[in-house]
Amino acid sequence: MNAPDSFPAEPSTFLLDGPVGAIEVATEPAHPKSHANGCGIAVICHPHPLHGGTMHNKVVTIIERSVRELGFDTVRFNFRGIGKSVGEFDEGDGESDDLAAIVEWARQVRPGVVIWLAGFSFGSYVALRNAKSLDADALITIAPPVGRWKFDSIELPDCPWLVVQGEEDEVVDPELVFDWVGALSVSPQLVRMPETSHFFHRRLMDLRGAIKNAMRAHLPKPSDPA
Repeated sequence: MNAPDSFPAEPSTFLLDGPVGAIEVATEPAHPKSHANGCGIAVICHPHPLHGGTMHNKVVTIIERSVRELGFDTVRFNFRGIGKSVGEFDEGDGESDDLAAIVEWARQVRPGVVIWLAGFSFGSYVALRNAKSLDADALITIAPPVGRWKFDSIELPDCPWLVVQGEEDEVVDPELVFDWVGALSVSPQLVRMPETSHFFHRRLMDLRGAIKNAMRAHLPKPSDPA
């Protein structure tokens, strides 16, 4: 189906016209029992496309579950070259353009909407490097790949920002992440998860709790646009 002109009321998949062609998108409405149902839209970015990353990654889907339970509608999408998304991997540059196209659509279908950006691993790098330019209202970065991508030139966001890092991550060096957070000119909330690997094996429910506990304080007030 073509991209809808309103946010779907039911779980949906469709193709959105992106910078180099179709982007495969999946949307979910907020959990019906959430106290802040439909308070905004969270756009979630998946891990590295060349290492098996897709919008169906289990960490991506647990992020989605967490923010839906907080009251956010969600958007997952495949970066270019993955699934039905057209194009080829572009070292984070084209993927940033893909993210911008998704956010543009979200704001078209819900003018004035509160936008949260989130990502896991490479997806957290893409979300972070665009949070400021896309005027995100909050940011969630899970296992940001410090040391693997250029984090020193990123314009840092001034919105609420959560960083979650496993202490036994075998892909991203945890100490590099902790040192990087400690040296930042802004102060994101850092959650260190002991005995936790990169893919949060046996710790996904703990990750869900960490996201919900940290981000609940940043939910839009009832008067905020949604």
